[in-house]
Amino acid sequence: MADKQQPSTDDETAAKAATTKQDPDKTEQGTAAEPKAAAKPTVTAEQLAAVQKKADDFEDKYLRAEAEVQNMQARYQKEQASLIKYDGQQLAKDVLPVIDNLERALAVEATDDASKQIKKGVQMTYDHMEDALKRNHVTEIEALGKPFDPTLHQAVQSVPVSDGQTAETVVNVLQKGYQLKDRVLRPAMVVVAQ
Repeated sequence: MADKQQPSTDDETAAKAATTKQDPDKTEQGTAAEPKAAAKPTVTAEQLAAVQKKADDFEDKYLRAEAEVQNMQARYQKEQASLIKYDGQQLAKDVLPVIDNLERALAVEATDDASKQIKKGVQMTYDHMEDALKRNHVTEIEALGKPFDPTLHQAVQSVPVSDGQTAETVVNVLQKGYQLKDRVLRPAMVVVAQ
């Protein structure tokens, strides 16, 4: 047994020191982890209600903004459809006096060959203008013999009802009226039997 050496006190002390160094680390980690778990923030019911109210307000604002955007898009599409539908309205209004003047020129009697040729040229121009208006959905408002309609006709005179006429009907057209699709460009100026 003499061959066996007993551990020296220095070795024992070093071993104890090593084990005590490991144990305090373990206990420090264990105690450090416990306060972190115990330090959860507590939320009161009032704070939770305030946060919920704020979230509800944001959701309400979002929904209102989304509805407003949808309304704006619908309004924009409606305006675009209206612009497309009534495209050329101002041009048609500006052309109507030209049609009136061509009709007046055609109402004049032509007596000699030169005036007949001019009248033929005016008739051709009138036909082309009328065709162009029809292709662009500008149509004449039917008035003569029709019941008076204040949305389509403008009564400038009234006459007593005579034989074969009924009251509130158009008996004479002083100026033709025109409409673009379903929109009145110019009402017909008419004489109405009363």
